[in-house]
Amino acid sequence: QGHLSESGGGEVQSGGSLRLSCTVSGYTDSRAIVAWFRQVPGKNREGVGCFKDEGKNTRYANDMMGRFTLSQDNDKNTVHLQMDFLNEEDTAIYYCAAGGWYWGLCSLDENQYDLWGQGTQVTVSS
Repeated sequence: QGHLSESGGGEVQSGGSLRLSCTVSGYTDSRAIVAWFRQVPGKNREGVGCFKDEGKNTRYANDMMGRFTLSQDNDKNTVHLQMDFLNEEDTAIYYCAAGGWYWGLCSLDENQYDLWGQGTQVTVSS
């Protein structure tokens, strides 16, 4: 089925930046679509952004547009989530997810993804 390895979480002050990384290994679909989600205790998990077709197709949730950027390493196995202008509302556990390729825009529906990382904590303090 494969494995996702996340890194880059931590604590930052409001207005600061963090970069999360997700490395995909052993996934059955070489064109796997990668997405990031986040969850605050007591709330539903929400989509952050998705990355498809070597970056030709990316999508961000409205609250993240203009602040978060997805990119990919040259080896195409690692997708990065650059998070700038962070605020306290961005505090959450961030999860990387992978799913099989399909036509059209990538989705922020968690049901489209069948492989998940363990999550990494992001804390933004005032």
